This record gives sequence, C-alpha cells and structure tokens, in this order.
Amino acid sequence: MGGKVSGGLSFVCGLFGAALLGCALLILGMASGADRAAASSASAASSNVHVGVASCSGSTCHGRSEPTGKIVRQDEIMHWQDASSQGGAHSRAFAVLASSRGQAIAAKLGLGSATSASECLGCHADPAYAGKGPRWHVEDGVGCEACHGGAQNWLSSHYAVGQTHASNVAKGLYPLDQPRARAEKCLDCHFGSDRPGQFVSHRIMAAGHPRISFELDLFSAIQQHHNEDADYVQRKRATNNVQMWAMGQASAVSRATTLFANPRLGTEGVFPEIYFFDCQTCHREIVDGPNGRATWVANPGRPIPSGMPAFNDENMIMLAATAKVAAPGMAAKFDADSRAFHAALAKDRPSAVAAARTLGNSAGALADTIGRTAIGRAETFAIIDSIAGNAIAPRFTDYEGSAQAVMAVDTLLNAMVHQGYVSAERARGARGAIDRAYKAVGNSNAYRPAEFRAALGQAAASIRALK
Repeated sequence: MGGKVSGGLSFVCGLFGAALLGCALLILGMASGADRAAASSASAASSNVHVGVASCSGSTCHGRSEPTGKIVRQDEIMHWQDASSQGGAHSRAFAVLASSRGQAIAAKLGLGSATSASECLGCHADPAYAGKGPRWHVEDGVGCEACHGGAQNWLSSHYAVGQTHASNVAKGLYPLDQPRARAEKCLDCHFGSDRPGQFVSHRIMAAGHPRISFELDLFSAIQQHHNEDADYVQRKRATNNVQMWAMGQASAVSRATTLFANPRLGTEGVFPEIYFFDCQTCHREIVDGPNGRATWVANPGRPIPSGMPAFNDENMIMLAATAKVAAPGMAAKFDADSRAFHAALAKDRPSAVAAARTLGNSAGALADTIGRTAIGRAETFAIIDSIAGNAIAPRFTDYEGSAQAVMAVDTLLNAMVHQGYVSAERARGARGAIDRAYKAVGNSNAYRPAEFRAALGQAAASIRALK
C-alpha cells in the first residue's frame, strides 16, 4: 500500500504501540458520490452477520501457506496470524488483553477481566454488532470481518466467476479500496468512535493504556496482505498513496471534532474530556523556584492563553499543509476555522462545540476535494515542502504534531518510491536525514521545538534534492 516501510516502523511500534492494535497493548460537508457509496456499504456491512475467520480459512480460499493463488494470494490468513511481524497485530489484539498490563488496566478501571469487558472488546475483537455466526470466536481478535464487513451476504458470491467488486460491495463487503471509506473504518479503533468500546478516554489512558496515534497510509502498509498487481488494479483501482495519506489526515480532523462535539464523549465530570488535548501541554516537567523554566511555547495556529491545554492539532497541521497544495482555494478558510476553534476553547463549551462542527465541515469538504484531486510527483514534493516550510513549521511547538510530521515526510517519500516518482536507490540517500528527524522525536520528554524544526527542515531538503 505505502511501499517499503522505512525505519519509521520501529518508531511507530515503540512509541505508538496502542495505535497498532496489538503492537504493545492496543493498538461533514456535502458528501460526494464516493462517500454516499461508502456510507451505503457501511450500512449494508453493519447489518450482516459476521460468520467468523474460520469461514475464510480454507486452502481454496485464504488459508494457503504459499501465495499461489491466481487472482489473490490466498495466504492472507497466514499473514494475519503472523506472530513475528506487525502484519499479525490484528490477530493478536484479543490475546494482549490477557497480559499482565491488560489485566492491570482493567483492574484499575473496575472492569473485571479485560477479556470480557465491553470497554475493551470494541477494538480488541471484531465487534460484530449485527450478530455472530457459529464459527465466530472472540479469541480471533480483530478478524477479517472487522475490516471487510460482515460476510453473511457476500461470502459465497465474492469468489464466484463473473462477480464484480462493485456487486460484492452492494452486498455488504466494505470498500476498503476507497480512501475515505478506509479512513473512516480504521479511525473507529485507531482514533475512536461513538460505538460501545471504541473510545479510549483520558481515564483509560491514566490507567495505563498507551497513547493513540494514527496515520492511514503507513498503517495500511504495515497491514497489507495483498499484491497490487494488474489484476487488482483492474478489479479495483491503483492506490494513490499520497491521496490515501491526505485523506487520513482530513478524516481524522473530522472525526476528532465530531467526537468532541458529542455531549456524551466531550466531557468527563466538570472537566472537558482530556483525551482530545495534546498530552505534552499538561505532562511537562514541573520545577519550582529559581531553576524553573517555562515550557509553554507560543503557537501561531492556536490563539489560546498561556498555560491552557491545547487541543491535539497534529492532523489539523498536516491537513493545512496539504490544503495549500491540493486545495489552495480552501486553505485560508480551513486555517481560519482551525484558529477559530482553538480560540473558542478559551470561551465556553457551546462556543467550542459550534466551532468544532464548523471545522469538521471544513475538513469534510477538504476530504471531498482531495478525493477528486490528482496528486502527482510535483504535488507530493510541494506538500513535503509545505510541511517543513515557513508557514507551517512555526506550529511545531509540541511533541504530537511533530511526531506526525516525521511520519508524514517518511510516508510521502515511500509513496513516491511506490508510485515510481523516485527510485528506491535515490531515496536511500534521504534516509539519514529522516532518521535524524525521527531521533528528534524519539523521546517525548526530551522534545525541543527548535531542534526538531531544524531536523525536519534537513529531512525536507534531502527529499527536495531528489527532484
């Protein structure tokens, strides 16, 4: 999906283990035609019974030990179960609940056993809200249908001669080939949703759950278990990895603002739900007396008072950088809506909710535009320059947005290799600078904004030299 995943994989697994669903413990504007199709398929998928992983594991289906299939590899189950790689993270999702860490978190939250707590199973297993067939087992973790949709109505037809991908989607197969639909599906667990067991609150993180982070194209590359060959392109379409990345950023902004505006999720007692806010704006070293030093850094994208927790804007920053290239006519409005949202957080919740909805609509409109925009070689280089440029770089004052930026430049370089814009041999020349940028966010407690911006600028310059 995203080509070869570089050294950033170890960074993601070590730092954002939660987001990989098992790496450590866990992992609106007007709708376009593609969005309506995705919504229709999502509705069909959610109404189909989940028949279980065993229903897909026959040797004539997806259960072979070698990739010898003519149309698809047919060894997909083996990759899903791989205990030695992150490609097997979904199958391990349930098992990690029984670990000492999983049980300790559940105990702190008063949930009983983590392996039976609904607060955990929404993401550590296939939720199967529409019903479970006799071959469905919770122990399978995040099984095939958690992502591909309940197979009740398409299991027997999706391999039949003459069937098309579109006809299977109409029967409830989830259209993961569509970037917007894929982003929405992945975000359910890799950011959160309003469904049972799919929202990791600050209270859950305080009990020991790792931080959540998400990057659509990188995570797709880690989980890929198919070959994007000529047959795949004919049946579906070729993946534009940059578009996939950008769609992930837009969808994440829309999801964050939507959940923040939800009165059931946006507050926790007298406090706002702190999950939505940037961790490092509160979790700083505190030193009283003459040796104390200020850790708050003014951010031009956040018109908020000093000392106020900042909403986690990592995806807003990436989307702003993308909009300047892929949708320049919409960039100024998105920037204005982002600033207005941050400012509203310093007023009151009704103002913040209204601003969140406006910002979410702007992000949704950008997603629609990105979905229709051809993003080629020149645009990809321009987006990397935009991320590290004078208009965006001053917004890297906190750790989480900076970590997202490193993943972005790495992902975008991988995308250019995958799509033939840059040779793998030439791309290796930029790896040293990218690794130094990863090192600059290797320890959240040692993060220094100025040092990071310099490292990011060097990484962008190394990639720019590949033009």
